[in-house]
Amino acid sequence: MPEPTYSGVGWELYVGDCLAVLPGLTGISAVVSDPPYGINHKSGGGTNGKWHNVRHQGVTIRGDETPFDPAPLLALELPAILWGANFYSDKLPGGGWLVWDKRPGIEDMQFNRSDSELAYFSESKTVKTFRHLWHGLCRATEIGEHLHPTQKPVALMEWCLSFLPNAETVLDPYCGSGTTGLACIKSGRRFIGIEIDPHYAAIAAKRLERAEADKRNSLPFPEPEPRPKQPTMFEAV
Repeated sequence: MPEPTYSGVGWELYVGDCLAVLPGLTGISAVVSDPPYGINHKSGGGTNGKWHNVRHQGVTIRGDETPFDPAPLLALELPAILWGANFYSDKLPGGGWLVWDKRPGIEDMQFNRSDSELAYFSESKTVKTFRHLWHGLCRATEIGEHLHPTQKPVALMEWCLSFLPNAETVLDPYCGSGTTGLACIKSGRRFIGIEIDPHYAAIAAKRLERAEADKRNSLPFPEPEPRPKQPTMFEAV
């Protein structure tokens, strides 16, 4: 089994190509990931105009220049939630869909980005919707934490995990800034992440370390052991 590049209590993170790392991993219960969709997406749509100074403007995702093939992940024969699946739906078996509505409260505003995102869920035949504002600079949570060009909210990944109650160890082979891992720490699950870009892997590791520390510090102090009973005067005699 390969040695993780970063690790903590209940989580480990590998830097490298997931197809090379996957064969050495064991004990995985489910896969939850936001892989490169194979659409050669450029964050922000360009580097010119009034948004040219916005963080991640014009950044591309490694591996997004070629069509995404989910076959290696499906071959694990594990429950899987894969985002962006509408772009590679022709390569997926039957399943259900998870919908993330990104515009609650700002439906009347005009944006050039997608209103929603779709995930394939292998263990369902239904469609479920999660509403959480996350549209450019308009966010319901994690305001100002723009750490990755395709970053998703922790709340969304916590919602995904709610459909996998028996998954004790969750794998994210395209973990980006570590959002799935944060959701795992918050829900008390073991997390295994793989990220090919060392820059984002380092960011993910810092986030996981912070989440681990926050959870540890938020735990209540254990109840003190009861004081041993002191013998009475008559018992002492």
